[in-house]
Amino acid sequence: MISNFFHAAFYNPIYNILVSLVAVLPGGEVALAVVIVTIFIRVILLPFTLAAARTQRAMRTLEPKLKELKELHKGDKEKEALATLELYKTERVNPFASILTLFVQIPVLLALYWVFRYEPFTTLDLARLYSFTPIPHTISLVFLGISVAGKSIVLAVLAGIAQYAQATLALAGSPAPASGAAAQDFQRVLAMQMRYVFPVLIAVICYTTSSAVALYFLTTNIIGALQELYVRRKYAKV
Repeated sequence: MISNFFHAAFYNPIYNILVSLVAVLPGGEVALAVVIVTIFIRVILLPFTLAAARTQRAMRTLEPKLKELKELHKGDKEKEALATLELYKTERVNPFASILTLFVQIPVLLALYWVFRYEPFTTLDLARLYSFTPIPHTISLVFLGISVAGKSIVLAVLAGIAQYAQATLALAGSPAPASGAAAQDFQRVLAMQMRYVFPVLIAVICYTTSSAVALYFLTTNIIGALQELYVRRKYAKV
């Protein structure tokens, strides 16, 4: 049931948009359609990204007050929790906004990835097409000399570099590690994985799957880095 909902609500719409773009683009360029769909989805998700950024900024400004409440109600977790919730209500901050935003984005981005992973466009999955979706007369799997259906070490490396750039920008705008050795160690390990492990992992995934997946990760990471720059300029403290 969950699989059917996922395909009906996310996978099939994205696949149909992709096929429609291939049908209307000159030469039926699959690679260009991949880039356009990726940008389109990221733009749609931009309001959720900005909402999460606003929440994170608000939470940072409330950190001194939260520390005061913790000291004031030290040893009484119930009073501390009630006072914290009252502070959030007074300041009109929803601490769960970032989590809700993440839950909205995950299925969309996963569907986008799976479409590029399992739809090679050497053949069309007609069963997934809507009645009004145009059928491409020409399909080109080659873009700038690279086959979208094949593997590309160049695109894989570029996707890894883009992931590194996005992670570096995101970590540069993150708050200082929380007090306590355990918390510091956890945040340090997480930051190291985001900056060094994830880019290598993305590059490996891109090279072992297809150029379409590599192109997706390259595009989405570039857009993510640009969004991070915009968010930092708009909401970060001067």
